[in-house]
Amino acid sequence: MTVTVERLSADAATSDTGAPASRRPRFRRRQYATGGWNLLAMVIAVVLGFPIYWMLITSVKTSSDINRLVPQFWPSHPTLRGFREVLGDPIFREDLANTAVITLAAVVISIILGFFGALAIARFRFAGRKVFVFAVLIVQMIPLLALTIPMSLLLDRFQLKNSLTGVIIAYLMFTMPYTIWTLRTFIANIPKEIDEAALVDGCSRWQTFYKVILPLVWPGLIATGVYCWILAWNEFVLANTLLLDNDKQTSMIYLLIFQSTPVHGADYGGLMAAATLTALPVVILFVIFQSRISSGLTSGAVKG
Repeated sequence: MTVTVERLSADAATSDTGAPASRRPRFRRRQYATGGWNLLAMVIAVVLGFPIYWMLITSVKTSSDINRLVPQFWPSHPTLRGFREVLGDPIFREDLANTAVITLAAVVISIILGFFGALAIARFRFAGRKVFVFAVLIVQMIPLLALTIPMSLLLDRFQLKNSLTGVIIAYLMFTMPYTIWTLRTFIANIPKEIDEAALVDGCSRWQTFYKVILPLVWPGLIATGVYCWILAWNEFVLANTLLLDNDKQTSMIYLLIFQSTPVHGADYGGLMAAATLTALPVVILFVIFQSRISSGLTSGAVKG
């Protein structure tokens, strides 16, 4: 009889899921904490994603829907008029091409020179190494606005102001330090024994760089390149300061002119269509290299 009572007591102290009663409060607290974090993540996602959603739906709204006092969260009569007008504008196509040329050149040069700069810092000991590392770090800490006027005066002296080449050089001012500092971490995480093994196997120093180190740091190169692309593509201050001619301006300047001119001042649908088309290449690039970016950031954060 005593054994039966003890078994009944043990069964009563056990939840439906088989967990003891003493563990249920802890399990519930964990569930509440998980639910709270999930709710917070959803709120953050809505706050960050709503401006993008509003840009997209405004780009396909009619003027009457946009100018209503009560905002509509879904277009009643979707239209592609804004996209047709923007794509039919030769100035937009020219500015978008200028942006692509400047960004591509800045990213390629930053990746190539930044890789060798990071390699020198991570693998060699030379005079002035610490000063160079400190200078790279300091440049990243200086606000871009503080360097705009000096860079403008310097490029004007070398007759590079109001040219795509001058803007590319100016963009290297903030993409190059980031590339060097980031790739330095990736290369430093590669054991030096791998270099020594390659040298023992008969590889030269140059062959060790591009046959051993480069494949290992490739995900980091992609992650760094995509981030530099985003920085250069979305840059506005330097481009607006250095580029004066209309045929040399970037897409960010086009958006400013589009919303400030009397002709296009009230065309919010066309403005949002232009903003959507300007952001589209960055989104496509991020989607294509999403897995590479994740693996690159992970490999750069893990030692060994």
